[in-house]
Amino acid sequence: MKPTRVPFLIGLVAIATLITWAVLRTAYISLPPLPWTALPTLLLLALGEAVTGVNILRRIRRKPGTKPVEPLVVARMAALAKATALAASVLGGVFAGFTLSLIDALDKPTPRHDFFVSGGTFLAALVLVGAAYFLEYACRVPKDPDAEDQHPGASRA
Repeated sequence: MKPTRVPFLIGLVAIATLITWAVLRTAYISLPPLPWTALPTLLLLALGEAVTGVNILRRIRRKPGTKPVEPLVVARMAALAKATALAASVLGGVFAGFTLSLIDALDKPTPRHDFFVSGGTFLAALVLVGAAYFLEYACRVPKDPDAEDQHPGASRA
């Protein structure tokens, strides 16, 4: 598994935004109002991933007072982080598409409500992407300073 690339996540957001915007230009009238519950859900998931990232980072770097972490747990957390970053990018793109398609209808109460809900949920999805990216970073094996002293010209693969 390779590390998540930020340009790929940005591309996912852009594609999902364009598709959602195009669909909503014709189908928004038939949709029910957006629920606000996605916003706190995404923020709670981000909080959980950030706390897990701090815990894993401390355990991998063997900070005092922490137990070593099992390698399989780290692999599972890295897979969770990658999947979360991809899913949150798509969700962020969907809600960004909602926000962009509703900008010109803010004079009506339901589109205005949906605009603020979708904008807040988009920001919460970005926070979740950041937390997932941090968790993935925390799962990386730290560089061994002794290995660089032994092989100064060798690169880590």
